[in-house]
Amino acid sequence: MTDRNAQPGGGEMLRRNLGILYQEDSDRGLEHPFFVLILNAFIKEAKARNYDVTLIHHPLEGTEESLADHARRSGTDGICLVCTDFGHPRISELMASGLPCVTVDHLFKGTPAVLSDNETGIRRLVEYAISRGHRRIAFVHGHNNSLVTRTRISQFRNTMEFHHLPVPEEYIREGKYHDIGGTRNRVAELLRLPEPPTFILLPDDMSYIGAQEAARDCGFRIPQDISFAGYDGIPLTQALVPRLTTIRQNCDKMGRVAAERLIDLIEHPDTAYRKPTIYPVELLEGETVAGLRDGDGSD
Repeated sequence: MTDRNAQPGGGEMLRRNLGILYQEDSDRGLEHPFFVLILNAFIKEAKARNYDVTLIHHPLEGTEESLADHARRSGTDGICLVCTDFGHPRISELMASGLPCVTVDHLFKGTPAVLSDNETGIRRLVEYAISRGHRRIAFVHGHNNSLVTRTRISQFRNTMEFHHLPVPEEYIREGKYHDIGGTRNRVAELLRLPEPPTFILLPDDMSYIGAQEAARDCGFRIPQDISFAGYDGIPLTQALVPRLTTIRQNCDKMGRVAAERLIDLIEHPDTAYRKPTIYPVELLEGETVAGLRDGDGSD
C-alpha cells in the first residue's frame, strides 16, 4: 500500500483528506443556512492545516459497503459527522470502525464532539418570555430523533416547571428543522386553539418565515398579538421585519474546533482530546417578543 504521506523522490508531501458526512432531510443541501456556516469554518481550518475536504455522499441504505470502507477506499483519513441519522446502525458501525471521527451536535462515547449549550439557550429564551409577562408559552420543536431536540424539549419542560407554569400537551408540537411550510401549519394549529399561546418558541430561525405567514393568515400581529423566538442567530432572519428574537450559536468556533479535533485524532491518536466541547450561546433581543401588561397572557 502506498503511504500517502511519503515524499517519493523528495517531492512535496501529499495532502491528507478530511471527509464531511452531511445528510439532512430538508433537501436544502449546502444552502442550509445554519450548517453551511459550520461547514465553511471547518473547511477554512482544514485548508489552513494542509488538509483537503471531501463531502461524503454514502447512502445509509442500499449498499453493502460500510461507511468506513467507503471512506478508506476514497482516501479519507477521518470524518466529521455534521448532520445525519445518528441512530442508524451504519453510523454506529462507523463509530466502532476505528476511523477517526468527530461529531457536531451529537454525542458518542469516546468520540470528540462539538456542541452548543442548548440547555442554557432554551432556558434563556423561556425566561426572557416570562420576564416580558408571558405565561402561555408553546414550543414547536424539530424532529424528535436527535439529541439536540431531546435536550431542548427537556429543558423547556424543566424551565416551565421551575417557574410553576403549566405546559398543556397541545402547546408542544413536533415539526422539522428548517421546514417553513411545516412550521406554518404547526403555528396555525396553535393560533386556532380556544386559548392560544401568547409566545411560541420555534425550532430554528428559518421557521420564522412560516410563523409569519401563519400569523398573518390567522389575523395575528407580531408582536402585538403573538410573540415568537427562534434559534441559531443566522444573519438572514436578523434582516426580517420585525427582527427576530433568537439564540445565536457560535458556528465559526464550532466549525473550526471540529476540524482541529479531527486533525488531532488523525495525527496524535494516543493523546487527542476526546471529551465534548460545549460552547456558550448568546441571546439576541429582537422585536418579536411583546411586553405584556399585568394580567395579559396569564392563566
